[in-house]
Amino acid sequence: MEHTSNGPIPLKYPRLAKHYITSSETPDYLRLILTAKVYEILKETPLVLATNLSSKLGNQIWLKREDLQEVFSFKIRGAYNFMASLSDEERWKGVVTCSAGNHAQGVALSGARLGIPCTIVMPQGTPDIKVRNVARLGAKVVLQGGDFDEAKAECARLASIHGLVFVPPYDDPLVIAGQGTVGMEILKQLPDSDNLDAIFASVGGGGLVAGISEYVKRIGSPSTKVVGVETFDGDAMARSLAKGERVTLREVGPFSDGTAVKIVGEEPFRICALALAGLKRHILQNNLIGSQKKFVVVVSGANMNFDRLRFVAERAELGEGREALLTVDIPERPGSFIALHSIIHPRAVTEFIYRYNVSGERAHILLSFKLQTTSRETEVREVLSALANADMSGLDISDDEMAKSHVRYMIGGCQTVANERIFRFAFPERPGALRKFLLGLQQGWNISLFHYRNHGGDLGKVLAGIQVPQQDFHQFDQFLQTLDYPYVEETNNSLYKRFLQG
Repeated sequence: MEHTSNGPIPLKYPRLAKHYITSSETPDYLRLILTAKVYEILKETPLVLATNLSSKLGNQIWLKREDLQEVFSFKIRGAYNFMASLSDEERWKGVVTCSAGNHAQGVALSGARLGIPCTIVMPQGTPDIKVRNVARLGAKVVLQGGDFDEAKAECARLASIHGLVFVPPYDDPLVIAGQGTVGMEILKQLPDSDNLDAIFASVGGGGLVAGISEYVKRIGSPSTKVVGVETFDGDAMARSLAKGERVTLREVGPFSDGTAVKIVGEEPFRICALALAGLKRHILQNNLIGSQKKFVVVVSGANMNFDRLRFVAERAELGEGREALLTVDIPERPGSFIALHSIIHPRAVTEFIYRYNVSGERAHILLSFKLQTTSRETEVREVLSALANADMSGLDISDDEMAKSHVRYMIGGCQTVANERIFRFAFPERPGALRKFLLGLQQGWNISLFHYRNHGGDLGKVLAGIQVPQQDFHQFDQFLQTLDYPYVEETNNSLYKRFLQG
């Protein structure tokens, strides 16, 4: 123990005065949250009812708009609360931190408002938009390491050499308390907050869910759950809670770079373990029944690179069960293509990849389509059954990571196909556009290659190969004119000859 004018301070929490420590020698988070300094720099963010989503799901869905913060994230709360506690000497020397982006911007903005020099170490590969935003706020940016942990090592080195204060992204009571003001605002802003069923928030190091949990379990209804949301390849908190100790991931995925950490904070883990135990006890002691649930979702992280949006949207469709990804074997003969589409029709096809198989009697196709019902398992099973009845073999690969990441882009092959002509089409993105194309093909005009993926535009880009005997060229050209879809013939394209023609 060491002593200050405020009394003895536990070495584990050197920045907390005695009256912020409980009798069990842990931080008094309720007091810390109620006295947080975050409102020196920001105003409360709105809590808005998502009307359409609520109607669709049959529940009250409220959005806590942390994306409306100046740095688009709740991270400003913890960063400012910590930095506002620094002494004059510490402020003069400056601070250093490491971050994938959101915490970095929170530190940079806090430093600009408090007059504190900031050095931010960011992993190489951090989205450009976040690097630019940090630099725009006046902080010095150092790009170092392939992930958060390597950046953290460089951050520690700089702090040691230059005597800089390290601003923790999540593993500190003042940071956790700053994030906990989100929970305080939710309970204050939500009508009839005693009947709030759950708050959903993202989990990286765990500071946000820890802070919300500390406030809600003290002030909110005992039935209110705080649910942390992680990516499947960044589930450090879920694994840690399951094992009862902090688990270090070997690597983390890039889907949500703002939550990509290999190990959660020690203090957030301690708090979240307590919240989980309380939740289990509450479920056992109380019968939670209710048809009209009330949920709050903390929305954060609006500063995403545009080149990542397509990937996010694509995975969201599969992950939320709105789209199915199948691989199908069909007889390699004219008419099979339209027969397959007739089974999927009238569902909207979002992807179709096929290449003629010159060496076999079966063709391999990868396709995805929008589901029409909320019962995904039943609908997919019905489609697979219809395929089997039509001499087609289907397999649901919606959860296969290799298929989603690699195989879907590798369907094809380099081979010579007789009488093949290659076209780039622009299909209108409307129901029936693909079917119009298929029904217009004559029986002898076999599709030998087809590649299409919906990317959300008004026009869908299609690469198609069609076997057209030379004597049918004139008639086929007339079909193209009648079809009235923009197209360019690529039969003489050198890339076609190199990669698709044997």
